[in-house]
Amino acid sequence: MLSYQHAYHAGNFADVHKHLTLFSVIDHLLRKKTSITYIDTHAGRGLYPLAAEETARLGEYRDGIGRLWQARTRLGDDPLLGNWLAAVARVQARDGRLDHYPGSPWWLSDRLREQDHLTLFELHPGEHGHLARQPLPDNVQRIHGDGLRGLVRCLPVATPRLCVLIDPSYERKTEYGEVVEVVRKAMHKARHAVLLVWYPLLPTGRHHELLEGLREGGLRKIWRSELRLREPREGERGMLGSGMLVINPPWGMETRLEAAMQRVVPLLGTSCQHRGDWWAGE
Repeated sequence: MLSYQHAYHAGNFADVHKHLTLFSVIDHLLRKKTSITYIDTHAGRGLYPLAAEETARLGEYRDGIGRLWQARTRLGDDPLLGNWLAAVARVQARDGRLDHYPGSPWWLSDRLREQDHLTLFELHPGEHGHLARQPLPDNVQRIHGDGLRGLVRCLPVATPRLCVLIDPSYERKTEYGEVVEVVRKAMHKARHAVLLVWYPLLPTGRHHELLEGLREGGLRKIWRSELRLREPREGERGMLGSGMLVINPPWGMETRLEAAMQRVVPLLGTSCQHRGDWWAGE
């Protein structure tokens, strides 16, 4: 199935959660000089104009990055949020106006050093076409293909360190199991890799299949961050929240992220809650 296009949801609350977590991880990784390979299994586009037909149709960014953008002055005193919002500001066409949102290819490529490398996988032909036209550094490789299979084929990598972002759409129920299988294989080939796995919080609770699969695989050093907008209403089917797993997180990353999320939560609604913990497979 190749129907999913992230442009319809760009900049929503889940993007804020995912990319703030990613930014925090990169921040800590860059404290060391040794080279890093980054792999993005479901890249999408590098930059999303918010006035584009797809993004404007649902306007989900208004209740995501839009709320943080309006509050950016008072959020600037938080080191993580302040730097993250400053990065968002750099992609805007005009000062003070929110007109673009950066996707994961931008977040990953923006802080690449000469010694680093980034591989972007995108299977959807239309999305890959957009990605191919995005200006990115020379040490970025764009591949039109299946990112989960591609990740396993890429391992092991030549650099001392590896950071991987896995964020499928989960439109197919089988994707939860597929992610578990690939994470297990990846960690077997690269035990010290930092893996970030995004998942949706749905009324059906299908993400428990993902968590249980990782627990059975023996993975223990995992930081879990879940941003829940509200509890499900009867008969509701949409996404209620966003989850992030960080396997082998850099030391101290979770403390800064937790502090930042506590500043984000009140902006997203009175029922919004964030949970961050060391997941032990309960």
